[in-house]
Amino acid sequence: MSKDHQLKALTPCAGRCSTVFGDQVCRGCRRFDHEVIRWNNYTEEQHLAVWKRLDEQLDRILVPMLVHADILQVEQFLDRKKVRLPANATLGRKLYHALKLCEKNNHLADESGLGVKVSAVRAVWDAFEAKVLKLAEASYELAWIRANSFGKKLIDMIEE
Repeated sequence: MSKDHQLKALTPCAGRCSTVFGDQVCRGCRRFDHEVIRWNNYTEEQHLAVWKRLDEQLDRILVPMLVHADILQVEQFLDRKKVRLPANATLGRKLYHALKLCEKNNHLADESGLGVKVSAVRAVWDAFEAKVLKLAEASYELAWIRANSFGKKLIDMIEE
């Protein structure tokens, strides 16, 4: 069996799903509830579309928050910690995984390359989580408005 078949498929799951409690946007991975439920049935194109949206959110929030990050050092840190990333992982995704490791183990901050002091890791993580969740919820609302508007247009067309 090839090594590719031995590895579990990558998923955005952060291991703290809040959709089971009724959230429409998961507080852990920021996928929409229907994306969490149907993830294993999605095509590669659907997976990529979700990854793209999530990575754009990470880029939009984390890149400006972590302006002193040394990306080469971050990549080496993630390598040493054996963090699996999609081949096309964005800077925001890399920063996210490094920050997530440091949030759980703040003593790793100095070696992470994030440019964040040990004493500031929790504050940076909390600020990130608040901002990215707001952005993800706004993305969900926009998708719902678009779908609702599209549905109404279809009904109008059928009724004409």
